Amino acid sequence: MTKPEKALIFELSQPGRVAYALPDCDVPEVEITELIPASYLRSVPAALPEVYEVDVIRHYTELSRRNFGIDNGFYPLGSCTMKYNPKINEDVARFSGFAKIHPYQPEETIQGALELLYTLQNDIAALTGMDQVTLQPAAGAHGEWTGLMMIRAYHESRGDSRTKVIVPDSSHGTNPASATVAGLETITIPSNARGHVDLDALRAVVGSDTAALMLTNPNTLGLFEEQIVEIARIVHEAGGLLYYDGANSNAIMGITRPGDMGFDVVHLNLHKTMSTPHGGGGPGAGPVGVKQLLIPFLPKPIVIQRQDGIFTFDHERPHSIGRVKAYYGNFGILVRAYTYIRTYGPEGLRHVSQLAVLNANYMMHRLAPYFHVPYPGVCKHEFVISGKQLKQYGVRTLDVAKRLLDFGYHPPTIYFPLNVEECIMIEPTETESKETLDAFIDTMIHIIKEAETTPELLLNAPYRTTVRRLDETQAARKPVLNCSCN
Repeated sequence: MTKPEKALIFELSQPGRVAYALPDCDVPEVEITELIPASYLRSVPAALPEVYEVDVIRHYTELSRRNFGIDNGFYPLGSCTMKYNPKINEDVARFSGFAKIHPYQPEETIQGALELLYTLQNDIAALTGMDQVTLQPAAGAHGEWTGLMMIRAYHESRGDSRTKVIVPDSSHGTNPASATVAGLETITIPSNARGHVDLDALRAVVGSDTAALMLTNPNTLGLFEEQIVEIARIVHEAGGLLYYDGANSNAIMGITRPGDMGFDVVHLNLHKTMSTPHGGGGPGAGPVGVKQLLIPFLPKPIVIQRQDGIFTFDHERPHSIGRVKAYYGNFGILVRAYTYIRTYGPEGLRHVSQLAVLNANYMMHRLAPYFHVPYPGVCKHEFVISGKQLKQYGVRTLDVAKRLLDFGYHPPTIYFPLNVEECIMIEPTETESKETLDAFIDTMIHIIKEAETTPELLLNAPYRTTVRRLDETQAARKPVLNCSCN
């Protein structure tokens, strides 16, 4: 006997049912048309459901149980660092002195908040080896664009017209996208047989029109660019700058710094590196740090401390690229990042990266007998394996990912980077225990054996999810978004 579907909220609606009661208005009534033009006012009431409060609560609680998040289970999403968010971060962000202030308050009434921002700027500068930091950008890609706009402004201030941005073939997709939005052109160079930047290919394309090289180290394959000093020399001698995509900073905190490698600009994804909430369309943060030559072009304002100890916003920056975010970034996210840094301290942050690297290498070693490892050796915080050997059974990497859902796991990143056939990209992070890693590894091995003996199990998976396997082409091109979908 199948379990009956629960009624949707609109189907529960009955005339006269009420879920709330508004208090009586305690301010003088104002003629509504004085505030809102008549053309914007409804002529008939909105067709909203009429339901009891208990039905509303049960409906949304049921929907929340269908979501998967890091608090539900293991989330080994390669290149995205889905680490646990410590709850102390949430507690601090809810302090009334942080949560109940407003950006337009007089500066003398928000000195504590400004001090936090000033300290966080300095902490991130020290952690990345940069000379100054802006906290305005609202996400990593927004930080990329901000950094590239500063690079463009720098070259233009020198009367130098440079339009080309070099990216490796394993770069994050946001890199070429950000360059395009910044009005620059992208040149892609291949990786060598070891998964590193091909120096000959770099030398062949770098020149007088090179604005920047965008790179992350370790790279998207989870490998450290051993020739990073030479890479920096090649680009700098051509008059270009180096941009560091900080997506993989979780592997190097307290161990090495982009500034020491030769990078001129760096952004950090705070949701990846500093455990702030990730994704879902909500607020994020992508601070950008720069070396001395780019400080004049930083977005304004930045927080400074006057000689009398007062913290204030510095708006007098004539060469700034301007404001890139309303107010001064997403303050609540920045509070969480500040709390994370203060909780761990320098040695703790170093230990975070060491554990992330240890966990990734442990997983790769255990999975190596069952998957193809295109770049064997020591990885950093993430690694790539390939499911190409499963094609002989009619099974693809996608089918492995779908089958993982039946075991309660969010699948790793698949088919990225694009230069690895049937790619599976795994990042365990530092916050998972050995028992969790072993359970996931054992499940992957179990699925491999299913593919060899009963491949149809994978081809029709998942079986235990609210939504079964979709027609991916139709789902992308003709999504059904009405409220009656289950």
